[in-house]
Amino acid sequence: MSEFLIMFREVLEGVLVVGILYTFIIKTGRKHLEKSIINGVIASLAATGIFAVIFQVTYGGFEGREATLFEGTTMIIAAILLSTMIVWMARNKNVAESLEKEASQIIERDKNVALGLFALTFFAIFREGVEVVLFLYAIVFNNPGGLSISGAVLGTIVSLMIGYAIFVQGQRVPLKQFFNITSILLIFVCAGLVAYGVHEFEEAFYTKEEMKQMEIWNINDKGPIFGFNIDDNGNTRPLFSDKGAVGQIFKGFFGYNGNPSSNEMIAYLLTLGLVSFLWTRASQIPAGIVKDEKSPMNEKCPTCFEEIKPTKQATCSNCDTELST
Repeated sequence: MSEFLIMFREVLEGVLVVGILYTFIIKTGRKHLEKSIINGVIASLAATGIFAVIFQVTYGGFEGREATLFEGTTMIIAAILLSTMIVWMARNKNVAESLEKEASQIIERDKNVALGLFALTFFAIFREGVEVVLFLYAIVFNNPGGLSISGAVLGTIVSLMIGYAIFVQGQRVPLKQFFNITSILLIFVCAGLVAYGVHEFEEAFYTKEEMKQMEIWNINDKGPIFGFNIDDNGNTRPLFSDKGAVGQIFKGFFGYNGNPSSNEMIAYLLTLGLVSFLWTRASQIPAGIVKDEKSPMNEKCPTCFEEIKPTKQATCSNCDTELST
């Protein structure tokens, strides 16, 4: 189900970017610029598709050890990007303020405003698209059974529904809680990617016999056997096997491995500890509100966009974000 988490977070971030920019141009009386935002989204999706094709063609050109090294490198890069995204979102609570300031600067220059908004939208969404491609490929490399299409689609649908509720219906949505819960789960996914990246590097340089000797334990054949715990080929597996249905769930959420090597375990624990520390520290930085008195967003919470009274509230009533006054 890591596909669900990845698509939920990435699509939701993209939806928030588009929603914030659209809200800004509407509230500043520049609805005619909405076409620039729409075109930016369309172009970024097309560019993401091209990037995915190039990535697939590049991967298809490798065989044997080179392919294994490519997979391991992709997993490590994806883990670095994922951890950076987790920490960045925790630290930069004022996403609305940041985007609004960029849009304001484009409008104030009064030169190629439409092109400027197009570029702002394009690069913001394209970045999310590149991350999605790398993350999903890393999951594919880690899971011989392939992607969970249903998980990816469900994550996309849920994030789109949340975006619709916020920007179209004006509903209160606890975004802070959503991001906190998914961040915790994604930290485990990140640690799992690093561990399996290390596993790929081991596969490239060690024989199967040598790798078997490096295992700390092997419980893939341990535990009671239940009829529902089947692998991708329909074979029944022991409860603790990472190939069975139960093991696949824990593998997706927590990077579970039934036969890890010492290097994989060290990499997993170090990544888990480091990213958890950085995320916790970043989360403790208080968020503020937009200071520009002319801004149409100056009375919205920077985390969930709830209407606030900055002179009377210390925290947002919807998501508990601390507000500077």
